[in-house]
Amino acid sequence: MQKMHSKQRQWMPVLFLAPAVIMFAVYVILPIVQSIMLSFYEWDGLGEKTFIGLDNYIELFGDEQFWTSLKNNVYWMVFYMLAPPLGLAIALFLNQKVMGIRLVKSMFFFPFVISQVVIGLVFSWFYDPTYGLFNIVWSSMGFEPVAILSDENWVTFGIIAAGLWPQIAYCMILYLTGLNNLSPDQIEAARLDGAHGWKMLWHIILPQLRPATFIAIVVTVIGALRSFDLVATMTGGGPFGSSNVLAYFMYEQSIFNYRAGYGAAIATVLFLIMDIYIAYFLWRMLKSEKA
Repeated sequence: MQKMHSKQRQWMPVLFLAPAVIMFAVYVILPIVQSIMLSFYEWDGLGEKTFIGLDNYIELFGDEQFWTSLKNNVYWMVFYMLAPPLGLAIALFLNQKVMGIRLVKSMFFFPFVISQVVIGLVFSWFYDPTYGLFNIVWSSMGFEPVAILSDENWVTFGIIAAGLWPQIAYCMILYLTGLNNLSPDQIEAARLDGAHGWKMLWHIILPQLRPATFIAIVVTVIGALRSFDLVATMTGGGPFGSSNVLAYFMYEQSIFNYRAGYGAAIATVLFLIMDIYIAYFLWRMLKSEKA
């Protein structure tokens, strides 16, 4: 009887996890495998598929628009890395018990709950060279108005700035959660030892915020690499493809140009970049914890 109960206990976790594993396999793993397989075919999304081997990848690496999109994704990744430290700074500022702090918190939460499409529209109006607030302030300082979303040199950075607004709010939420779970014993002990200010932050608070930092960086990198909504809303990849990113380039080729196989090849490259970066970051984190 005891053996029977012990066997049941061993199988209970499997039974509880099985539905989630099946759902994950069907809706995540299977589409990834299908997408990778599709990248070796030429297909317009309607007719018969034609196997072409590595031709999509050979064409892709010779496509100037692919390299422009990849370069823009690198810009997104570099500037998006400002989100975790800025989110932490705002979280430290908001983690105080003063009158009216809840109202201030709600104002900082606001960007996180707004749709990306709405953010794109708001920033499109903000950058408008005729009546946009940015150019009103810019002109008041004695400079000529700048059409940021029409300038090939500035358009990508203008969209990144729009994306950073909600991303900083998301990182702030993660760090506020982490700050609420700090060990009061460690903080009190550090204070008794004379640790204050920067020393307290660096040696006591930040080590306890490692889980929040890990999630913030991983989510930020993924958000930078799969950036799509703001590009689609604000510029549609223009002007002349200068603001294109890999996710929008994939959508453009698959939907507008009826090249599902070529779009799948772009998606596969983007997936591999994400995997390599996250695997490297996980390795670094585990290595630092062991040390």
